[in-house]
Amino acid sequence: MERGFKAVQELLADESFAPADVSKLLLKIGTTMMSTMGGASGAIFGTLFRSGAKAIKGANELNTQVLSEFLAAGLQGVYERGGAAPGDKTMIDALVAAVKESESRQGELSEHLPAIAAAAQAGVEATKDMIATTGKAKTLGERSLGHPDPGAMSMAFILQFMCEFATEQVAA
Repeated sequence: MERGFKAVQELLADESFAPADVSKLLLKIGTTMMSTMGGASGAIFGTLFRSGAKAIKGANELNTQVLSEFLAAGLQGVYERGGAAPGDKTMIDALVAAVKESESRQGELSEHLPAIAAAAQAGVEATKDMIATTGKAKTLGERSLGHPDPGAMSMAFILQFMCEFATEQVAA
């Protein structure tokens, strides 16, 4: 995962990278994740970004409604690719919480991202009380109790970083 996120960071820092719109930006992030992350993480996170990006095709700015559509479509893509469901102790648990929160919000994204990120973090916390039934952690069985799911944590981190970025942009 580190390799994938580093590649995304390099992509975003590249001054020659100038996507025409938000969907093209997020689509390229998803493609980069798929091609640089190892294992299932690259496929799952890449699917999240690519499916979400396709749903917001042509969006010129990332606002609350666009983010909500992106997350909901990304969630659907992850469902279809991975087959996990809420309660399976996966990134789905954080993503479902974020989608529900984003769908209840309207207005300035910078005002709502903290609540969306907090909802994802609450989804992470909920995974501590779950037994992993899918993915790598399923081999741990009951030993997975009391520990947050790493995929859910990664999803919450992504939303937290988006929140921090949006806050910095508003302050600038």
